[in-house]
Amino acid sequence: MKSKQIKVAGRVIGAENPPYVIAELSANHNGKLETAIKIIEEANKAGADAVKLQTYKADTITLNCDSDDFRIHGGLWDGRTLYDLYQEAHMPWEWHKPLFEYARKLGITIFSSPFDNTAIDLLEDLNAPAYKIASFEAVDLPLIKYAANTGKPMIISTGMADAMEIQEAIDAARSGGCKELAILHCVSGYPAAAEDYNLRTIPDMIERFGLVTGLSDHTLDNTTAIASVALGASIIEKHVTLDRTGSGPDDSFSLEPAELEFLCKGVKTAWEAIGKVDYSRKSSEQGNVKFRRSLYVTQDLKAGDILTEANLRSVRPGFGLEPKHLEVLLGRRVTRDIPAGTPMRWDVVDRQPD
Repeated sequence: MKSKQIKVAGRVIGAENPPYVIAELSANHNGKLETAIKIIEEANKAGADAVKLQTYKADTITLNCDSDDFRIHGGLWDGRTLYDLYQEAHMPWEWHKPLFEYARKLGITIFSSPFDNTAIDLLEDLNAPAYKIASFEAVDLPLIKYAANTGKPMIISTGMADAMEIQEAIDAARSGGCKELAILHCVSGYPAAAEDYNLRTIPDMIERFGLVTGLSDHTLDNTTAIASVALGASIIEKHVTLDRTGSGPDDSFSLEPAELEFLCKGVKTAWEAIGKVDYSRKSSEQGNVKFRRSLYVTQDLKAGDILTEANLRSVRPGFGLEPKHLEVLLGRRVTRDIPAGTPMRWDVVDRQPD
């Protein structure tokens, strides 16, 4: 059966292809268009397949309200109101066109996470090649359907969602017309602990939902992301910044450019190492076959001498008979003189032992 796959801007994504690395720009522009441009440039240099934005305004994602419901308690953004946080973190909509144009000039795919219908309308005007639904919006089934109506490929993060909610999101995407759909295992902690990821969930998701599956990784290094490839992750998403020590809301749990480059190389190496079931001798082994053990004569022998453990041994190199034949050979007579150091062959012994 053909494996599941999707295609984004011509790039095939699936288990039979190298992992698709998404560099999440998020709020790491820190209010400067030139910083956003530089992150796209660095993501391209690092080898990422795509860079992803987030498209919302504070007024489209929350309410300007100071009540306790709208205030963050604990964690990275403790004490802030949602409106205040999103006002700082949002990507100004007038930046989207120049950022899309710059990414396309470089040749790196660019798309975004929309957070309401007007964001999807903006991204459609820019001919976004795909849509990413953030974990927090995975329960917004009307939003998923609206994005699905575009007919574009869609990737849904599943942080905080249980199996039933994931299935509901998938059903919403399908009912809206999405034909190319992927899901990402995710832990919506910022940062998230590696032990929270339970990566064995990934093969279960692949089996349970039958979709291209990947990982949205919020841990502080690349270990979890690279390990996920061994369990079937076909997409890797990581937040990227120019400087982790910056003062932006997402900087502290994001990769710097050199780390992103390591990730891009690491997931590809992991995917290549997984390969396929193959018991054949590999090309890199061919030159070492001669160093395997084999049977050698260890003493000078005369025709008629009997082979014993004293004059026939398993040693390196591997030009003689395989060691598995030792017991069969012991007790047989040799048919000719054999000097010590000669590899054992069948044509120098009697057919039957004495």
